[in-house]
Amino acid sequence: MDFFIKYLLSILIFFPLASVILLLFINKKNEGLLRNLATILSLIEFIFSVYLFIYFKPDTYKFQFVEKFNWITTFGASYFLGIDGVSLFLILLTTLLTFVSLISSYRYIKDHVKEFFILMLILETFMIGTFASLDVLLFYLFWEFMLIPMYFIIGMWGTGRRVYSAVKFVLYTLSGSLIMLFGLIYIFILHYDQTGYFTFNILRLYNTHIPLNLQILLFIALFLGFAIKIPVFPFHTWLPDAHTEAPTAGSVILAGVLLKFGVYGFFRFAMPLLPEATLILAPIIIIIGVIGVLYGALVSMVQKDLKRLVAFSSVSHMGFIMLGLFAMSAISVDGSILQLLNHGITTGALFLFVGMLYERAHTRQIADFGGIAKKAPILTTLFMISVLASIGLPGLNGFIGEFLILIGSFKHYMVLTIIATSGIIFAAVYLLWMFQRVMFQDITNPQMESFYDMNLREIITVLPLILLMFFIGFYPAPFLERIDPTVLHFLSIIGHHGYIHNLIKLKTGLSNA
Repeated sequence: MDFFIKYLLSILIFFPLASVILLLFINKKNEGLLRNLATILSLIEFIFSVYLFIYFKPDTYKFQFVEKFNWITTFGASYFLGIDGVSLFLILLTTLLTFVSLISSYRYIKDHVKEFFILMLILETFMIGTFASLDVLLFYLFWEFMLIPMYFIIGMWGTGRRVYSAVKFVLYTLSGSLIMLFGLIYIFILHYDQTGYFTFNILRLYNTHIPLNLQILLFIALFLGFAIKIPVFPFHTWLPDAHTEAPTAGSVILAGVLLKFGVYGFFRFAMPLLPEATLILAPIIIIIGVIGVLYGALVSMVQKDLKRLVAFSSVSHMGFIMLGLFAMSAISVDGSILQLLNHGITTGALFLFVGMLYERAHTRQIADFGGIAKKAPILTTLFMISVLASIGLPGLNGFIGEFLILIGSFKHYMVLTIIATSGIIFAAVYLLWMFQRVMFQDITNPQMESFYDMNLREIITVLPLILLMFFIGFYPAPFLERIDPTVLHFLSIIGHHGYIHNLIKLKTGLSNA
């Protein structure tokens, strides 16, 4: 057991790859065995990840489950893994949503079943590796490798313009990543010039002294890489296409996990590496985030396609998370990190329900639905819970994160916070209006007459997410008490315990200079 806990992160990273090797020996014609075995292995992976939560010490900001081995000694690169309160929950979210996605694919994926499940497990390896890496080079390799399986998942099993959407997704994210890589390499070189030794260790790179003007340029480089991944307005245009054309499992992973890497990149790299630039540029980024909140909400209101509506709602929600992160109060950052988790749960569930509706009706057009509540009461009830959680109804998980972001941001950015709050109102409008048209209108489409309710497999698929919505909504303490020490340390790195004082002091110094 000691060995298992000591190397738990490596086990979590490479167990899906070991599972792939096992799947390779199964005849592709035996689709039932392939599906069942891949799903069971992903469930085992999730159970392994729960041990992270069990053995995680909540009262410290220090990285835990650390593993470090020399890798490329000439350049100071190492196999350096570790997690804190932020990466802990993002890894748990990754393993849970991978398991849920595989279950949801039982009926949807009918062609090249073996290849699909193999790519999903490979993608899980790269996602966990990205969240666990504390070496910049290792992080970047995992970050880039994620594009390969997701490209094939969208391009091979998507719908409509799936190849176009897959290529657009790769080109956008790869372009931003290359600019981000330039910024990271420049910081690496600066650290070598100041210390005389090479290192990709992110904890050591935090101590690199970088002039303010250069910090701003480097921050812009990192911003482009992470902002495209989120995606922040106006770098969001790849997202609706990718979401709309991806298979259900691809949409769940895109919304639930991949969008989180951009915010995680700001939290782990851009902001602590470039603290003065963060303070200077924070108001601009908050304005961009608030624009994204309103833009995503307003565009969602006019969507006719269910999937595109949920996709644009992600643009709005992620803008809200950016507001809390760059407001940089302890409460707002706590709320942003928790809302990352909440968004993955609620939006992942929404995409699962959209997938179920599409499987039954073979359409995503809102106007084609109606009267489903009479035909499928279980689906209607669980779908309604997910909609209400996404709106931020008290008692459900979305309310906790949004409330903390609003409370933490209001003091320093009163006007922008009030404007962003209107996005919550708009979310209630477009989501409830969509729900009413899909579930409660009269049946006008004869195809809806044969609509049927959720089966046991589908209930099992969404039930963990529904339970988490209620659990976090009523009892967020186990999450916040593990996130908070990491957030306080993050703010201390930026020098931000007294935000207004520090910002005025910094601007005064620039004026005097």
